[in-house]
Amino acid sequence: MSTATATLRVQSTQRVKNTETVNCGLVLAAQDVLSQGLELLESSKQSYAQIAGSPFQSSIGQHYRHVLEHFQCLLEAAESGEVNYDARKRDRRIETEVSFAKSATCGLMEELRAWTTATLKERCTTISSVGYSSDLASTIPSNMGRELAYCIGHAIHHYAIIRLVCSQVGVDVSTSFGYAPSTIRHQNSHAAE
Repeated sequence: MSTATATLRVQSTQRVKNTETVNCGLVLAAQDVLSQGLELLESSKQSYAQIAGSPFQSSIGQHYRHVLEHFQCLLEAAESGEVNYDARKRDRRIETEVSFAKSATCGLMEELRAWTTATLKERCTTISSVGYSSDLASTIPSNMGRELAYCIGHAIHHYAIIRLVCSQVGVDVSTSFGYAPSTIRHQNSHAAE
């Protein structure tokens, strides 16, 4: 982990812990998953945009862009009340330029530091195409906290795919990268037996 990444992670943890109105668990989980992304960016600079072979046919950067853009859609909804996951920008710079992806990640982390319990409870409407047989997107009532939890789980899911892509393009990632916290706890409890 680079010094800058470690410093940002410590600052984000301190900022969340020092703000009594913040739902520490959920916001801290989002900060943690984005910090893992920063560590990935540090370790994958040379291979970030390299397309892996079959069966993946995708790059680390393509998956990481997809992850970040879900968080971006959520943060944009703080003003409109509408989380439109179909309206992702699909910004090629995030998937091809490590420095741009790093800047976007740090920007998201900074915005999340301002989230309070009230922010997490705000109602919103999500829009997402989930069916293959219809062009109509589903519109679902939700709240910002639920959607933040979704973005965290979605990120972990894609990190698991990124982990596999990394193995094909020669990038080492941490042992916990791409695993859900509950999976890590389960593995650790069985390792102790």
